[in-house]
Amino acid sequence: MSHWSPQPQQAARPDVPTFDEQPLFDAVPERARWRYKPRRDFWRSKAVRAGTLITLLALSGLVILALVREQTGTEGFLVGLGLAVLPVPLLMAAFRWLDRVEPGPWRNLLFAFAWGACAAALVAIIANSFATQWIATATADPSHADTIGATVIAPVVEESAKATAVLLIFLFRRRDFTGVVDGVVVAGFTATGFAFTENILYLGTAFGEDQQIGASGFASVTAATFFVRIVMSPFAHPLFTVLTGIGFGLAAAGAQRRKFRRTVLPLLGLVLSIGMHALWNGSGVFGPWGFYAVYAAFMVPAFGLLTWLAVWTRQRELRTVAAELPAYAAAGWLAPAEPHALSSMRARTMARDMAGRTHGREAARAVSEYEVFATSLAFLRHRAHRGAAGTDFVAREQELLHHLWQRRDVAGPALTYAARATGRVWQPPPYLDYGGYNPYRG
Repeated sequence: MSHWSPQPQQAARPDVPTFDEQPLFDAVPERARWRYKPRRDFWRSKAVRAGTLITLLALSGLVILALVREQTGTEGFLVGLGLAVLPVPLLMAAFRWLDRVEPGPWRNLLFAFAWGACAAALVAIIANSFATQWIATATADPSHADTIGATVIAPVVEESAKATAVLLIFLFRRRDFTGVVDGVVVAGFTATGFAFTENILYLGTAFGEDQQIGASGFASVTAATFFVRIVMSPFAHPLFTVLTGIGFGLAAAGAQRRKFRRTVLPLLGLVLSIGMHALWNGSGVFGPWGFYAVYAAFMVPAFGLLTWLAVWTRQRELRTVAAELPAYAAAGWLAPAEPHALSSMRARTMARDMAGRTHGREAARAVSEYEVFATSLAFLRHRAHRGAAGTDFVAREQELLHHLWQRRDVAGPALTYAARATGRVWQPPPYLDYGGYNPYRG
């Protein structure tokens, strides 16, 4: 008679490879030059995908440039471009700061920004204009069509277009998309790019209106548009799309066997982003003070809550590093103090600075790379414990261990020094000679 037993919720923790002074790393192919590359079909090769995406984004950029310039004029376009670019570096720096524990590659973030600024903006302009004109023709009420377009059509179209960038990175860059922070950062860069293009259009159009009526200064339409979109709500679009990013991040962090969760969570995040976007666009329905009411009652608290969630998740990542790396230290791959230093952003910075002062810029770069590889190793082991590491866990683990082994002579002493200097590891005080009497002697 067979007895039913419940399936374990988590996979067993994988064994740590035995340390050797000259490790062989059998699972890593020699021809790959110590960079693990799984076999792919031709149509899934990096060159084909990169060429297709670059061509698509370039064409979208040219078309969106022509459309915006047609609506704003050359002078309005230049003014809108100069004003719209102001919040972009600040937003990008903020999202990059959240990603400092395990920084994702810049190519993914630049793709996300370009998709938002070019492809998503182009889809939004064409689809929103077509839908609004169709509603106006069907209802013979242009003002009502504009309201429906802003509160119903635009949120669905724009958030779906931005979510496509997150979906593409989630599907084709899974090694770089491992949790909530990655989802927040990718979504934030995508929305920042989208808001950049949209702000050019709005600010350029406002400048054109001021030119027609002869307005200037603080009483101009351009100044009012700049205050609302750039000063008060530069985080509006990123805030909406970050909800989608959180959904994808939770799906990425879950076990691969939970397909229902991996499908529902991104869709739930998208629905929430559409709902918040619709509430924001429809704030004018609540009267002349509706915008400020929605801003104070929903946008500011939501922004604060998501900021807290992102920072808390980052601290959780550091706790994961502190929990997973001691196993490799016990096996001899890391020095005993290294996990303590690697789980502290302050100690990481101190280690890089110390290596740079002592051995130069190349040493500082080696320590920085060592920190990234060690963090990736900790996350990989954590995902393996939850059954989400994939079938190529051994090869990926050996690849990361190889990169650590190459840099350990430079990074190990720097991280050990930083762990002691920051108090992460207790260091006994130096012995002092008190002469004839010492109360600490027997």
